[in-house]
Formats: sequence, structure tokens, C-alpha cells
Amino acid sequence: MEARPFYSKILLFGEYSVIQHSSALIIPYPLFEGRLKFPRDKSKGIDPELKAFCQYLKKLPVGNIDTKSFEFDLGQGLFFHSTIPQGFGVGSSGALVAAVYDRYTKEKIELTELSRLKDLFAQMESHFHGSSSGVDPLISYLGQSLLIYGKKDYRAVDLPKYGEGKGGLFLLNTGRPRRTEPLVNLFLEKCRQESFLRNCMDKLIPINESCIESFLKQDTEALHNHMTALSKLQYEHFAPMIPQLYQDTWKKGLESGLYNLKLCGAGGGGFLLGSTKDFAVLEETLQGHEIRPLFIF
Repeated sequence: MEARPFYSKILLFGEYSVIQHSSALIIPYPLFEGRLKFPRDKSKGIDPELKAFCQYLKKLPVGNIDTKSFEFDLGQGLFFHSTIPQGFGVGSSGALVAAVYDRYTKEKIELTELSRLKDLFAQMESHFHGSSSGVDPLISYLGQSLLIYGKKDYRAVDLPKYGEGKGGLFLLNTGRPRRTEPLVNLFLEKCRQESFLRNCMDKLIPINESCIESFLKQDTEALHNHMTALSKLQYEHFAPMIPQLYQDTWKKGLESGLYNLKLCGAGGGGFLLGSTKDFAVLEETLQGHEIRPLFIF
């Protein structure tokens, strides 16, 4: 029987502010997925990335993963078949961790123990990033949106029913992969400056909370206004996280009022997230850019 797919994810709201313990809303994104598969060609060699991951799992103190079976299957050519782009902030490693856990865990953790499951995923995914919150694998494994409050308080949420209208939220593909760790380190370094930290606490966090609240309440007019404020704040204070080639596009949206853009995760490349009141005008204005509608309202 073929293994089930594990989806990518999108950090809808909460980029960077969640590091300072604000809320974050993270959703699964079924457009991209990955699953463990065996090759039709039996001569296929061992996947070196999965082999390194298996060796890492052997050293974990939790001992919950059947690494012997994992290693045996790797010898049979097991690989992770994925359409999730790497370095785009949509959870490619999180989906892999979820898939390995689902197939090789000796005793699955009850879904009522989300904190324990998240902690295990954090240990597993740290192989890929040096450190991990465990949230990306958790989203992929559950296939459920999560609302996070600070470090420990989080719950599953049902997304509002959108689907009709001229505008909505969209993803803009920069076409450029990036690495999360250096960007997060830059943010933490900037937070040592009192003025920058004050902007985060007094402006970024309240705007982010307002975005989440208006989105969940389906107050689309307020959401667009809050996202415009967030776009302006990030343009002024998060310029290093905005890809250089898209800074003019970002500014054009603010000046025209036709759309706004915000970081989708760490920034630096991958996807940007935006809102518009009219997709037809947006597509005409941003001809040549890859735009994916996310929620229509």
C-alpha cells in the first residue's frame, strides 16, 4: 500500500513576531506534497540525504523511531518523492520528518499530546536546520491549521469559509530559494537594538494580532488595512529580508494601493504573501510574476 502524502505548510501570519511570543497562524498547503516511495528500478542506490537523516535518528535519546527498519528500507532504494520546493519556506523538511515518523515510529504519540509530539518533531527536524520548533512537521502530520500563542500554547483551528469575491490573499513566487537560519539570526541581532525591538513590541506584534483576528472573523476590509500597515512596517524595518529584485514591486503596491505584500516566513526568497481587492487588476499590474490565489473573498 502506498504511503499517504504529507503536505507543505504556509506561515500565514506571525513571521518574526512569533519569535517574540506573539500569535502565529500556520496552515497546510496541499498544492505541494511528499511521500516515501520505493523505486520501480531496483538498481537505484541509497539516498544519501535520507541515509544521513537515519544516522542522526540513531543518536536521538528518545528511541521512538525504528531506525533498523528505516535503514533496511533505504537499502531497498526508499526515497522521498516530493513536489515541495526546498528553500521556499513551505516545509519540505517538515513533510519528510512527518512521513518518516508516520512510517517508522514504534508507538505513535496520542494526538491529545500535541506538546509531546511537537517536541519529538523538533528533535527530528533539527537535523536539517540546526534547531527546530517542530511546528512544520506537526502541521504536515496533522493536516490541520494551528494557532500558536507564544512557545507552548497552541490549538487546532478551522479556517473560515472563503471562496467568492474579486480579491483575496495570494502567494507571489520569487523563484529564489533561501536559507532560514541566517535570516533569523539577523533578526535576533537587530533585536539587540532598543529602537528595533520597540518597533517589534509596539507595532509589529499588535498588527500581526489584528491580521489574525480579522482573518478568522472574515472581516476582509480590516484584514486588507492591517496587511497594508504590516507591509509598510516590513518595508521600512525588514528590508534585508525582502529580496532585492522585489523591493520596487513591494513599494509599487504600497504607493498604488492596488495590492500589498508581506513576508511569508523568513523572507529572503521563496514566496511572498499579499492581499488585493481585485485579482484581475493585480494580474494585469504584475504581469510576468507567478501569482497563486490562496483565499478568495
